[in-house]
Amino acid sequence: MNKIANRAVMCEVLKEAAARDRDVVVLCSDSRGSASLTSFADTYPEQFVETGIAEQDLVGIAAGLASCGKKAFAVSPASFLSTRSYEQCKVDCAYSGTNVKLVGISGGVSYGALGMTHHSAQDIAAMSAIPGMRVYLPSDRHQTRRLFEALLQDTRTAYIRLGRNPVEDTYEEGHVPFEMDRTTVISEGTDVLLVACGEMVRPMKDAVELLKSRGISAAALDMYCVKPLDTEGLLKAARGKKLVVTAEEHAPFGGLGSMVAQVISAHNPMRVINLALPDTPVITGTSAEVFAHYGLTGEGIAAAVRQALEG
Repeated sequence: MNKIANRAVMCEVLKEAAARDRDVVVLCSDSRGSASLTSFADTYPEQFVETGIAEQDLVGIAAGLASCGKKAFAVSPASFLSTRSYEQCKVDCAYSGTNVKLVGISGGVSYGALGMTHHSAQDIAAMSAIPGMRVYLPSDRHQTRRLFEALLQDTRTAYIRLGRNPVEDTYEEGHVPFEMDRTTVISEGTDVLLVACGEMVRPMKDAVELLKSRGISAAALDMYCVKPLDTEGLLKAARGKKLVVTAEEHAPFGGLGSMVAQVISAHNPMRVINLALPDTPVITGTSAEVFAHYGLTGEGIAAAVRQALEG
């Protein structure tokens, strides 16, 4: 079982980049521990900015540094970064075209028992609605490394959501299919198409095997890049299928499921089922407990597919 969280991988990639490029700067809002950034701050104190609990300042300062040629990574809990500093994300970053990478840590229901105040179940919808904002949810530590290495090479604004806890690997080290802003094919299939992002990708992969044991052939896509959505890859994978099922750690409105349904309905009309968190404060519990309760597991996804096909 993997014991390395995606946020720790982010820190290692940024440390490697900072060692060779003094323009790489990291900012956080009293969250260096939560973000696994303590070693970065200790190693490169002149390339690290602590704003305290002031998310609007965090984003504004990051945008100012970026306008001076710095490669700024603003890191804060996703629940706060995507709400308290929304205007700064929209105006100072996306609208102004600054090279700020906004990293929402402990995304989704990672904070567990802390409840709705600390959950970020609206961030995909909110950030995707901003013109010029890209939105990424890597599925495991290996894809997280490839994504951050790629983001260091461009100068455009982006929002990246990372979970808090280690997650089971989707890919093998050294064998991570990755193309920037393109979906990754997890499996080929003929009956149904499964589409997921972030921490739902591994359960989706498990669902493919469970469905296979029941004689159902499922294609599966890792849509780690929610915006820009890989419309071409999605439509190609959906062609000829009986059903499309999406899975996401997000509210049922405005996220991956809504975007997939919009594309499918416009180009290849067919039934789309969105598996997501409910439109209500979620139950108290760990991520695994919450996912199990709402059917966001391999077994839950497979059961939803079987029910839809049988119905």
